[in-house]
Amino acid sequence: MYQYYCLNPISKVGMDKFSDNYKQTENIEEAEGILVRSASMHEMELPGKLLAVARAGAGVNNIPLDKCAEKGIVVFNTPGANANGVKELVIAGMLLASRDIVDGIEWVKENSENPDIAKAAEKEKKKFAGTEIAGKKLGVIGLGAIGVLVANAAVHLGMEVYGYDPFVSVQAAWNLSRSVKHVTKAEELYRECDFITIHVPLTDDTRGMLGAEAISQMKDGVVILNFARDPLADENVVLEGLKSGKIRRYVSDFPNPVTVGQPGCIVIPHLGASTEESEENCAVMAVQEMMEYLENGNILNSVNYPNCDMGICRSEGRIAIYHKNIANMIAKFSSVLGWNSINIENLVNKSRGEVAYTMIDLGSRANESILNQLRTIDGVFRVREIK
Repeated sequence: MYQYYCLNPISKVGMDKFSDNYKQTENIEEAEGILVRSASMHEMELPGKLLAVARAGAGVNNIPLDKCAEKGIVVFNTPGANANGVKELVIAGMLLASRDIVDGIEWVKENSENPDIAKAAEKEKKKFAGTEIAGKKLGVIGLGAIGVLVANAAVHLGMEVYGYDPFVSVQAAWNLSRSVKHVTKAEELYRECDFITIHVPLTDDTRGMLGAEAISQMKDGVVILNFARDPLADENVVLEGLKSGKIRRYVSDFPNPVTVGQPGCIVIPHLGASTEESEENCAVMAVQEMMEYLENGNILNSVNYPNCDMGICRSEGRIAIYHKNIANMIAKFSSVLGWNSINIENLVNKSRGEVAYTMIDLGSRANESILNQLRTIDGVFRVREIK
């Protein structure tokens, strides 16, 4: 029986995917798995039994990834599960920025007591006149699950779409409309596009990438949309661009003191993935990832360990070893097993940066003494018997 703990409410549709071999616990110390959405785990004391953290969403800045890796705790996310919900809000953001819909609605509210509001609206509506998005150029930075959907939708809306992603995956490339113009330099996208939307993860390299230098290369009157993470843009520079007219509108899904209430800013209360469908999709995906890992040791969509899949174990035993990505580790594992007359029937070793993950199928089960011998090898974080 595996036990899991929920740090946030998780969609029942996802929770129902757990088999009878799983039990929700109210004591986090008993949990082999944790399901989380937005709750911060950085100050948490991680339970000794904890094997997996599954984030029902894409961003994992609320989880201490390195700390988890060093303890042999695999962290999963759910890339693409909320992509359609975010895509639809990005399209809505473009329309809000183009047509001055927000100010128009506010005018109607302010004049709600006017008995001649219909006649007044005909006189005032020219103040809220906007432009259409058809025929305009959209630049999409980041062609992952969300970026591809945004790009393809914009093509169908009659926009001329430019895409930039130096690390675009083969799967994303296959899914991308042939009408999207792939550019190899962000500068070309900045120079050409009327709208720019960013869909990249927040890292040290991407933090503030939409800053003074990038904005100076953009067309006058550009609309910038940020539905990824607010620190991707230097928002103080964005405000300067709005004041000077360089930027027409800044649409963000991340309320903060810098942009809220500022002229030219349309700030949405982080609604990108806040749809019933997105929450259900994320929950289902997170639960399935956790079950596959706990039962078989297979890793899919981890953000701190490499993906690794050996299917269902048909041998007598299976172990997983979490360790530093350094030379001679496989030889040391093999030596320990050989000294104990344990035959290796199958072995997979994968690495990701400074950490590695090795799964070994055995001709006979490894007893606790053998597991402890493996644990004493310098560079090993954790050894787990899966079967």
